[in-house]
Parts: sequence; structure tokens; C-alpha cells
Amino acid sequence: MKNTIKTLLMTAFVASLTGCAKKQEAPQAAIPALNVVSATTKDVVGYTTFPASIQGKINNDVRAKIQGYIQEVYVHEGQVVTKGQPLFKLEANTLAETANAARSGISVAQANVSVAQVEVDKLIPLVEKGIIGSIQLETAKANLASAKSGLAQAKANYGSASANVDYSVVRAPISGIVGQLPLKKGSLVGPSDPTPLTTIADISSVYAYFSMNEKEYFKFLSGAEGKTPTEKIKNLPEVELQLADGNIYTEKGKIETVSGQIDAATGTVQFRVAFPNSNKMLSNGNSGTIRFPKEYDQVLVVPEVASYEQQGKINVYKVVNDTAVTTVVDVIDRVDNMIIVNNGIKEGDVVIVSGIGSLRNKAAIKPVPSNFDSIVNAVKPVF
Repeated sequence: MKNTIKTLLMTAFVASLTGCAKKQEAPQAAIPALNVVSATTKDVVGYTTFPASIQGKINNDVRAKIQGYIQEVYVHEGQVVTKGQPLFKLEANTLAETANAARSGISVAQANVSVAQVEVDKLIPLVEKGIIGSIQLETAKANLASAKSGLAQAKANYGSASANVDYSVVRAPISGIVGQLPLKKGSLVGPSDPTPLTTIADISSVYAYFSMNEKEYFKFLSGAEGKTPTEKIKNLPEVELQLADGNIYTEKGKIETVSGQIDAATGTVQFRVAFPNSNKMLSNGNSGTIRFPKEYDQVLVVPEVASYEQQGKINVYKVVNDTAVTTVVDVIDRVDNMIIVNNGIKEGDVVIVSGIGSLRNKAAIKPVPSNFDSIVNAVKPVF
């Protein structure tokens, strides 16, 4: 019995020694190989952006000057038209009849003037010879004046009726591009309609409208050169327009006007930027983004992928003796997948640009030097 117990104890002791040996033989975790780059100085151009709406230089609502039914539509949406070109034809049968009647009224009035003139001419020598009194002549002259007034009125009536006939053809008020055509043949239209027949837009050049809130506006003014707002606007650099597809419009624009007062409803100030549009690429109603250039000369930058946020602070992992050291940095701006650093690191410091999510402070790493531009350009925006 004693021998059996001794045997069991020996077996347990040997097993424990074997387990300890296995634990001691467990391999250590491999040191990760991570991409690193050196902080460098560059000339960088950043942008401040504002959403914008685009309108033609002139947008003219087209309305009927008389009431009537649309008989013909001569244009289609998007068509280029010139000033004075017919757009619509309104029903004008009754207008033509009115004009003909007014023309006849001129003939009647002219005949009345002729009769009154004959009467005056007849009475003048009789009065001069004393055969009749001057009262009859004065009465004849008054009748002549009345007849002439009637003639003028008849001509005015005819001019108005004739103009209404002309108004039955609705013409383009300016040269430009036809907008939507909400009303079709057979629709009754008139001068007081809330909906215009169409809109003609002159897009030889376009305006981009954008807004700043009050805080942005004063910050914007304080950073611009000049003493007065007018001088500051005049000295502003040209701006870029980023289109809805992410591409940059080929022409640059110039800020022309600022509303000059805060909109009480929105709390914003509106700006207007003029862009050339000779190729007619931009049209009325387009949207885009205004980009103000912001130049930084010889500033310290690292790839944006090297940074991470923790407790409201921006950090990078700086490599010190093959060890990752958490370092807080002061970020001025983010431009083209880079961060502009004010302090925390200096030029030549090596920072880690891969595996940031699983890394811990003071962890050992194996640095793998990488090309700065390749790391920055590897991150592409998705639209």
C-alpha cells in the first residue's frame, strides 16, 4: 500500500515538472513589422469649403402679357434661343377682330375731323365779313377739337388692340437657354399666373451663391487684406468650384459681392462668385462646393493615417529605439491625407503609419521604412 502511494506521488511530481518545462518552452510573441515614415516639411495648400448653388447670369421668367389659350409651343426644354425669338402662340381670333374694329373706328373719327374742319373753314370768311357772329365759329372750332380728340382716342384704341395681337406671340426676352415647360398646348394662361410659361437663363457666365454664418464671416474678414470689407473682397484670391462629381471646374471664379448684412432668418451672409462658362458646362440649378485656397509654407506634416484620437487629443506613435511611444501632437489642419503639426514632434522624427489600431504604448516593433508620398496617395476619397 505504501509502495502504491509513493508511486502515485512520484508520477504526479514528474508530471508537474513536465508541465513547467512545457510552459517555459512556449515561444514569445513575434515583434510586428510596421511601416514607418519620417515627419517632413512641405509647402501645402489647403482649402476651406462651402456648399454652393449655381444660377445663370440672368434668369428671366417668361409670362403672357394677355390672357389666352396656348395654340403653339415653338421651343423645347434646353433649347438655345435668341432675344425676340417666338416661344409660344396664344389664341388671337377675338383680338384680331377687336383690332379690325379699332381700325374702322379710326376711319370714322378721321371723317368726323374732316367734316368739322370743313365747317370751320366755311365759317371763318363769314365771320370776317360780319355776316355771322363769332359764336358759331367758336362752336365749330370746339367741334373740330372734339373730333380730333376722338381721332386720337381711336388711334390709341387701335394701337392697344394691335399690341394685344402682337402679344399673342410670346417672345424670348433675352438670349439664353429655355428651362422647363410646365404648360402645354391648350392651357389657359395670363399675366397674373403664379407659374411662368418658362424661364430663359443666360449662362454665358454663371454665379455661384454660398453662405457663411456670422462667426465664419468675421473670421473670414479678419484674415483678408484691406481696411474695409470692400477692399478685403477686392483683394481676395480666386476660388475653385468643385462639381457634384468631385471634379474641379476648369475655370476659377472671383467673389464679386457680399450681401453685407446678416439674414435674420438663417443667421448667414451670402456671397456671390462669378465663373466664366464659355463651354456651357454649367447650367442653371447646378450645385457644387466653393473652395478657398489656404497656403502653408514649409510646415511639418505626417500622413493622416499615422494619427488617432484618444480622449479628445490627437496622437501619433513615434518610434524610439524600435519602440512605439504615444505622442500627443497639435494639429493645425488636415490637407490631402496629411496632418499639419504645430508641435509634439519635429522634422525627422519617425512615426508609425500601419497597424495603429492594435498597437499599444511602449510596444516593441520592427520598423519598415516606407515612402512618404506612397502612403499619402494610397488613401483615395470615395464619392
